[in-house]
Amino acid sequence: MSWITVVWSMNAGACFVLAGVCFVVWCKERESWPHLLFSCSGVAAAVIALIELAMLHGTTVGQYAALIRWIHVPVWVLTLSFVAFVRLYLHAGRRWLAWSIYGLRTLVLILNFISTPNINFRAITSIRQFSWWGEIVSVPVGVPNPWGLLSNVSLLLLLIFSVDATITVWRRGDRQRALVVGGSMILGAIVAWHVPLVIWGVIDVPFFLSFAYSGIVLAMGYELSKDMLQTAQLAHKLERSEQRLNLAADSANFGVWEWDLNKDEVSVTPSRRDLLGLPAAGEIKFEHFLSRVHADDRDRIRQAIKDAIEKRKVYDSEFRVVLPDGGVRWMTARGTVQANKRGKPMRMLGISLDVTGRQQAELQARQQRVELEQLRQQKTALLEKEVVERARLEREVIESCGREQRRIAYDLHDGVGQQLVGIALSAKLLEEHLRAERSAEADRASLIAELANGAARQVRLTARTLEGADGVGDLKTALRSLAANMSENCGVKVTVKADSSSLPISPPVAAQLYRVAQEAMRNAIEHGAAREVLIQLTFGDQDLMLTVQDDGKGFDANINGQGMGLRIMRYRAQCIGGSCEVHAGPSQGTIVHCRVPLEAQPAVFGLP
Repeated sequence: MSWITVVWSMNAGACFVLAGVCFVVWCKERESWPHLLFSCSGVAAAVIALIELAMLHGTTVGQYAALIRWIHVPVWVLTLSFVAFVRLYLHAGRRWLAWSIYGLRTLVLILNFISTPNINFRAITSIRQFSWWGEIVSVPVGVPNPWGLLSNVSLLLLLIFSVDATITVWRRGDRQRALVVGGSMILGAIVAWHVPLVIWGVIDVPFFLSFAYSGIVLAMGYELSKDMLQTAQLAHKLERSEQRLNLAADSANFGVWEWDLNKDEVSVTPSRRDLLGLPAAGEIKFEHFLSRVHADDRDRIRQAIKDAIEKRKVYDSEFRVVLPDGGVRWMTARGTVQANKRGKPMRMLGISLDVTGRQQAELQARQQRVELEQLRQQKTALLEKEVVERARLEREVIESCGREQRRIAYDLHDGVGQQLVGIALSAKLLEEHLRAERSAEADRASLIAELANGAARQVRLTARTLEGADGVGDLKTALRSLAANMSENCGVKVTVKADSSSLPISPPVAAQLYRVAQEAMRNAIEHGAAREVLIQLTFGDQDLMLTVQDDGKGFDANINGQGMGLRIMRYRAQCIGGSCEVHAGPSQGTIVHCRVPLEAQPAVFGLP
């Protein structure tokens, strides 16, 4: 067997092997288009080598013409594969140059099958055989076809495209690929120029176009093998990283999952497989995983995942899973959708976390809150009951005080008052008797009668004051009457100011306000030694205000803040839905503010 047959056959076999390896890779990873293009280039280079081998041993003109005609088919495949490989793998080369090569090379292929015998020769007159490196080889002799210049132009464009792509990759910084792939393409395009030189009879060598293209195939295969090696190394690193991730996930009690949307395969960390009762190995379909979700949560989870895929939303949901032993665990999952360059969803990646402990804690917290709310309601009811009871006791105290005051008033009026009147009459009679006798003691008897009458008047005033103000009628009139009595009998200047636009005041409110004013004036005179008192009754948009201000010694909250009189005034204000405050005046004296809402309904308190 000649060495030419061995070398060309080895060249074809190597190209077939490389093409087969890359084709298998592409079958497993359909998105790796550079591997498919390389596989096409390898097959085309192998076919070119076999056709060249047949041409080197050709003996007839017809056989040689047919071989030249058909060699353009693998050359067309090889050229287009080279250009597409550079565009996709190296991301280099000008687009217009690529399309020009595609179009011109396709035109050459069409003209090749239209022309007779082919685009390279108008006619092949003979086959010349000569010795080359100890072997007899055949070359055609004939008339070149002018249309063959198009094939040469396409070869020139391929050379320009290769130089441009090499410069782009070199400037990008990837100089090794620029030298290996780009350099091999430039060298192959230059070596391929021996074909037109042989056809024109310029040089006397056989066709060896396959070796020019095989060099490019080997360079492309070298780069792809480096990528495959790096992929294997990355896979090994990824496996170790996955082991570390699984260890970290088990330690943190969370799982990592991935769902391949095209293959409908779900990958879950081993700990989650054990938890869900899934097989330790093998494929898991989405419906198989969904069957572990609680029946009440499946539709919600399916809809959430559908929204995440269609609307590119973040998937975030909590759900229950049913364990093989019948137990229920709470899980929370969060994931995102990854899409390819065309925007088609390819996979979902996410993590899941066992939150059963948190759910149990939240359930326990809700139960505790319910218990606390019940306890609060019970305590509130007890406090309200206590407040009602205290209010009842205070009301009874006030009622008792009122009854006692009326009893004392009646006793003073009917008892002490009548006795003083009797004393005054007796003293008057004694005065008249002594004056009839012209006694010097008559003046003393007259003084006794005056003192007794004054004491009787004071007793009657005190009795009227103690009797209360249950029937005060108009509050402004009652306050003015109270002020006049206090001014006349106590020597204190009392002034009453009331709004002329005041609204009618209900009898219960008037009675309580009258008693508050009465108590405030009594305190101002007896405890504050006041000489002047101002009573103001004003109306606002939502409430009315009773103010009693004096110029006495003032009010000490530390001493008098818990006095009986102050508590009674505050309670009377509360009974009609109002409030009572006592504080010192701006310079001296005391100010009592009693504020009552206009919408108060005092009748419900049932006060006397």
